[in-house]
Amino acid sequence: MTDKIINIGILGLGTVGTGVVKVLKKYDCLKIKKIAVRNTNKKRDVDIEGILTDNPFEITNDPDISIVVEVMGGTDPAFQLVTDAIRNGKHIVTANKELLAKRGPEIYELAREKNVAVLYEASVGGGIPIIMPMKQSLAANKITSMAGILNGTTNYILTKMEQENSEFADVLKEAQELGYAEPDPTSDVEGHDAAYKLSILASIAFGYRININDIYCEGISNITPVDIAYASELGYKIKLIAMASIKDDNKLDVRVHPALVSKTHPLASINGVTNALTVYGDAVGQVNFSGPGAGQMPTASAVVGDILAIVREMDMTVNVLPSMKCTHKLNATIVPIEDTVSKFYVRFNSLDQPGVIGHMGMSCGNHGVSLLGVIQKDMLLGGQARIILLTHEVKESALRAAIDEISLHFSTKQIANVIRVFR
Repeated sequence: MTDKIINIGILGLGTVGTGVVKVLKKYDCLKIKKIAVRNTNKKRDVDIEGILTDNPFEITNDPDISIVVEVMGGTDPAFQLVTDAIRNGKHIVTANKELLAKRGPEIYELAREKNVAVLYEASVGGGIPIIMPMKQSLAANKITSMAGILNGTTNYILTKMEQENSEFADVLKEAQELGYAEPDPTSDVEGHDAAYKLSILASIAFGYRININDIYCEGISNITPVDIAYASELGYKIKLIAMASIKDDNKLDVRVHPALVSKTHPLASINGVTNALTVYGDAVGQVNFSGPGAGQMPTASAVVGDILAIVREMDMTVNVLPSMKCTHKLNATIVPIEDTVSKFYVRFNSLDQPGVIGHMGMSCGNHGVSLLGVIQKDMLLGGQARIILLTHEVKESALRAAIDEISLHFSTKQIANVIRVFR
């Protein structure tokens, strides 16, 4: 690969950073010169004697370090450290999806100015190769849409809820005990983690800068075993889907939310902490990626893969991996969620009386909502019944208007859930 010793600096030594150290031990040409941590006295399960520092600027300012690996997470101080390293001419490898989703354009612009590479395969999909294949192997395609399961925690929770008929809160607690969910699980269960990853993928696929705040994001905390069971009866599974597509007017539909996925779709069979992405290109058709979306060694595999990609080119050219550099500068126009079009599953609790279903159908008709089916399910206390509406494709604003009208009727006791159907 190279006869030179390439010095590496690592920012962070948590789960992923520890995995990176373990994998790098296999390569004689790659030397970890320094690792920045908060607490240099903490016990570690890797041999890092003599190379720890609590001053990360010793890494970003060290002229002998060629590649800086950022695996500390978050945006502060990661952004300052990464940009400082770039200004000093160092190549960057990062697993930090939040940093790239929120501050990516500034980082890419600076990297282009300083002619250094910023690689981030590990930021999306853990050990699954997605970024480089999209930038290189699928470069001949116009990507029209993509959809995926990009968060292992939520997929684990939904899988366990389905398999064990368990409540969300109970499975979340179990996931935290097993280390699949953080003590504060908000980023995962409310869809933010998946949105960070989707913003990176959609930016690559469609060639626009994407404001993370424009991505509609809805989590899984309202999903119940009742909805999972009804979805299964109807031929679906419920997954947290991150999806993006480009419209004829070049506006982007980019969103993260739970969805009913047909059991015949490849994403329906993705269970546990596994991640997956389906990409549609005009030449290749449908391409599916799946594998371990997180975890120490799968993520470390992607990080070290990026390091090796840089090292292979460092002696060959002054313009390292030009195909991996971000070149787009236009901001995307994101379709507001109320203007998106979906099929819907809507669950009501209503009085079990004549005319109730007819009223629901009339309210839907008043707002142009075409019904695919109406199903009355279990009887509840107080003379109530569960009623499921399935719609054809409809603009979200029209569906919401119909639901608002139905909710005003005396027979409607609860709008129990509204879930989009993935088409």
